[in-house]
Amino acid sequence: MGAMAHGDGSEQTGQDRIASASLDVAAPAERIFALIADPAEQPRWDGNDNLAEAAHGQRVHAVGDVFSMSITMGAVRENHVVEFEEGRRIAWQPAEPGSAPPGHLWRWELEPLDDAHTRVTHTYDWSRLTDESRLARARATDSDALRASLTRLAALAERG
Repeated sequence: MGAMAHGDGSEQTGQDRIASASLDVAAPAERIFALIADPAEQPRWDGNDNLAEAAHGQRVHAVGDVFSMSITMGAVRENHVVEFEEGRRIAWQPAEPGSAPPGHLWRWELEPLDDAHTRVTHTYDWSRLTDESRLARARATDSDALRASLTRLAALAERG
């Protein structure tokens, strides 16, 4: 899969608006998940260099949790957790503070292969994004951009 950019301005729908990448990581799912579910850890593995910092103590535990993150452009995002299964799956929708999410989603899925190896899938889904001002950036977030975060996450998790 991957986000495909159309040069003719035609509408993108469905699979064209979902980018995904997977990587097998030599670390247990619990260790990897801890790096994803704790927002304070996220800037360490962000392959897009978009995340600046998050306050400690915001570890995600359930659907409905909201965590705040400063992004490198200086703004703050409130991330609304919409999927959660401890050690296996987490997804959130970013929004400007006090606003409803505009419709894009970041998802992480972890599949243990054995006690020491995990397949990690990172997905960016912008199929429900309606804010025209965000479309160019969404199109630029392809599977290669997601793979950069996976690679950095793997390096942290494999170090233990």
